[in-house]
Amino acid sequence: MNRLAWTLIFALLLAPGANASPKSDAAACAEVKEKIRTIESRMRAGYTRAQGERYNEKLRELKAKRSKLCR
Repeated sequence: MNRLAWTLIFALLLAPGANASPKSDAAACAEVKEKIRTIESRMRAGYTRAQGERYNEKLRELKAKRSKLCR
């Protein structure tokens, strides 16, 4: 193999997330779930229209992230 091929192989092996452990995925999943619970708790306490829009947008983002991380 040529030098470029080896460079690409090593770059892929060393890339962030290339060898993510299940433990880190579980920790990330738990963190996302906790953020969702926090926002839902804030929403139960009452909020303005602008806050509600921000909360709903953040919840959409977090729930999409949860669906990818938590399996």
